[in-house]
Amino acid sequence: MTNNSIFRRLRYIYDFSDQQMIEVFAMGGKAVSKSQMNNWFRKETDPQFVDLTDEQLAAFLNGFIVLKRGKREGPQPLPEKQLSNNAIFRKMRIALNLIDEDILHILELADMHMSKHELSAFFRNPSQRQYVECNNQVLRNFFQGLEKQKGKQ
Repeated sequence: MTNNSIFRRLRYIYDFSDQQMIEVFAMGGKAVSKSQMNNWFRKETDPQFVDLTDEQLAAFLNGFIVLKRGKREGPQPLPEKQLSNNAIFRKMRIALNLIDEDILHILELADMHMSKHELSAFFRNPSQRQYVECNNQVLRNFFQGLEKQKGKQ
């Protein structure tokens, strides 16, 4: 999944206004303009389309965590320069305060069945032997299930 498609889906699922999106970015430590954001929402074929960078998506997801869970004590995390699907999935898990059963239920809403052991492999440290890269299909199904859970489909 592209960063732009993840960004679009989150806006749709949570019905964020432009101002709310800008505020979430600010909570994540990045200032963005409405025109900059509009370029991220454009279709890839539009000449004004701009790719959302990993660092920008990480800032948004960090702000999403603050929005959903509150600001943590001490210094706020800096947005990562590179994001993997596993990191995106982990940030969503943290923001929504999901446990394994919640995630498995969300995936089942999108007709994806997975065991707890398969799921936990996505959240392991990359240096561990049992670590598994999260592919686009899993992330896409997670967002589809989230849409269904929120009643958007």
